[in-house]
Amino acid sequence: MSRDYWEHRYQTKDMSWEKGAPSPGLVDFLAAHPELPRGAVCVPGCGTGHDVREFARAGFDAHGFDIAPSAIQLSEEKTRAGGLAAKFQLADFLRDEPPQPFDWIFEHTLFCAIPPAERDDYVRAVLRWLKPDGHYLAVNYFDCDPDGPPFPTSRAEQVARFTPHFDLLADWTPRSYSNRTGKERMFWWRRKIESPSLK
Repeated sequence: MSRDYWEHRYQTKDMSWEKGAPSPGLVDFLAAHPELPRGAVCVPGCGTGHDVREFARAGFDAHGFDIAPSAIQLSEEKTRAGGLAAKFQLADFLRDEPPQPFDWIFEHTLFCAIPPAERDDYVRAVLRWLKPDGHYLAVNYFDCDPDGPPFPTSRAEQVARFTPHFDLLADWTPRSYSNRTGKERMFWWRRKIESPSLK
C-alpha cells in the first residue's frame, strides 16, 4: 500500500484502526514489567501516536514513524496537548534507513497492514532498525479478512519468519480492544547478536 493510499485514509477519516487509546496489550505489558531497560523505542506505523505516548509515559525515549504525513501531524499535536516528550518522523519503515539503531521496536498490527508479499521486507526492516540483542515486541492480528488490510497471519508464520533471527521470550493472547478480543497474539522477541542475513 502506497503513501498516497494511507494518506487518503487519513484525509477522508477512514481510520478504522483508530481506537483513541494505546494497545491494551502494551499498557498491560509495561505495567507488568517495570524492570525493563528503557532505552530508545521505535514504533513504526505509529498512526496518531497512542502507543508512542504510552512508551513516553513509561520513561522510554519514544520515537514514532509513519508513512502518512497526516499521521505525523496528528501525533505531534496530540503529544503536545498531552504534555509529553516524544519524537515523530515521516518514514517508510520497510525501505528507509533508520535515523539511529533502536533498543526496542514495538508494532501493533503493522505486519498485518502490509501486503503479504512484502513480509520479507518487513523482517529485513526490523533487523535494520533494531540493535543486536534489542527487543521486538509485536501485537499481531490473527482473525481478520484475508482480503485486507489487515491481512491475517498465524503463530506458525511468526515463528517461522522470526526464529532464525530472534529468541522468543514469550507469546500470549493479550487484552485487546473490544472488537478484537481473542483475535490478537502478542510476541516478545530478543534479537540474536548474530543471525543469518535475509536476502
